[in-house]
Amino acid sequence: MHISFLIHNAYGIGGTIRTTYNLARTLAEQHDVEIVSVFRHRDEPVFDTGPKVRLSHLVDIRKDSPGYEGDAPQHQRPARVFPKAEGRYEQYSELTDQRIAQHLRTLDADVLVGTRPGLNVHIARQARSGPVRVGQEHLTLDSHSAELRRELRGLYPRLDAVTTVTEADAGAYRGKLRLPGVRVEAVPNSVPKPVVEPTDGTGKWVVAAGRLAKVKRYDVLIKAFAAVVEQRPDWRLRIYGGGAEKDKLRRLIDQLGLYNHVFLMGPANPIEAEWAKGSIAAVTSSLESFGMTIVEAMRCGLPVVSTDCPHGPGEIIENGVDGLLVPPRKPDAVAGALLDLINDDALRRRMGRAALERSARYDPSRVAGRYESLFSDLVEQAGRGSARARLRSSLHRTRGALLGGAYAFRDAGRTVLRKGRPA
Repeated sequence: MHISFLIHNAYGIGGTIRTTYNLARTLAEQHDVEIVSVFRHRDEPVFDTGPKVRLSHLVDIRKDSPGYEGDAPQHQRPARVFPKAEGRYEQYSELTDQRIAQHLRTLDADVLVGTRPGLNVHIARQARSGPVRVGQEHLTLDSHSAELRRELRGLYPRLDAVTTVTEADAGAYRGKLRLPGVRVEAVPNSVPKPVVEPTDGTGKWVVAAGRLAKVKRYDVLIKAFAAVVEQRPDWRLRIYGGGAEKDKLRRLIDQLGLYNHVFLMGPANPIEAEWAKGSIAAVTSSLESFGMTIVEAMRCGLPVVSTDCPHGPGEIIENGVDGLLVPPRKPDAVAGALLDLINDDALRRRMGRAALERSARYDPSRVAGRYESLFSDLVEQAGRGSARARLRSSLHRTRGALLGGAYAFRDAGRTVLRKGRPA
């Protein structure tokens, strides 16, 4: 299959970008995969596409590039297709409307995947007939404004499928948008196995990572750690990331006298080595549509103390097995959970081992296998000519690679699984 991803900016840093690269790299082992970025603001991407994924862009906003278009008159005029209620609207323009439309009219792909609501709207309105149209949701339906939800309700029925990163959000799409004929599936984000060794659980460090944004509620974590330090002054907290809340958090650290215990470390990429230096991970967000950092920490063998906020943490963490869930916005609850793990070495290490084992379900090979199955079913159902022929010829080797030793083929409209390798 030829699978094409349309993404806001593949040259940036963020959870959607990271998980798109993970998925594209894995699918490219068996399929023809490309990532098309609306914007390009730097010469090279931060994340690795791998040798088989093609990367291209539609609008060049590198100021030192001979192809710079940031000051083009069309880019100064507002977008008409990209929805005004979408969070990235101010970055889009008449120029992006035109470039995206041209791309979608000429794209010869079997599967077209949008990675945010505004781009899914473009796909619903402008994609040529032929490709299967899939809209990914990396946030949550409830986090969108009423205006945007109304627009999605009107346009998403033109898609073939909508994927969410949690079962809870898939339920919201089915129940609140009611999209007739659209397949709504929950498929989590993927996180590769780290290249570093898992933590041994002996370092007296709690680690947190993510944007220093209000929704992450690092103020709650810092206040909680003040209570931790009162009992266990031998433990420290490192927070990785950058963002608008940095100065406010620095002042809070100073006010609480935690300058020798809480450290704002700045961004780190890759982050795996920093997780592995710690023994506990902490997430205190008021909203997590998924929770990439939770899985990243678990894949390094850390138990996670997390707020049980909508929607991701409760679907990733099994409370008391591989981490602890606490109510949002409650510093005392966060402090109590951290101290439970800090003061019980055996419990901390047991939960860390469980986290390492259970987080393997988010490996890119497993997540890509679910997407490959979804795409294959949609292409088959649509009877899309060339795609159908290529699909039939490649199903044996594709499913064998992505289903970890099992392989599959279509027989009279049903999927048949067999152990071992195809002949």
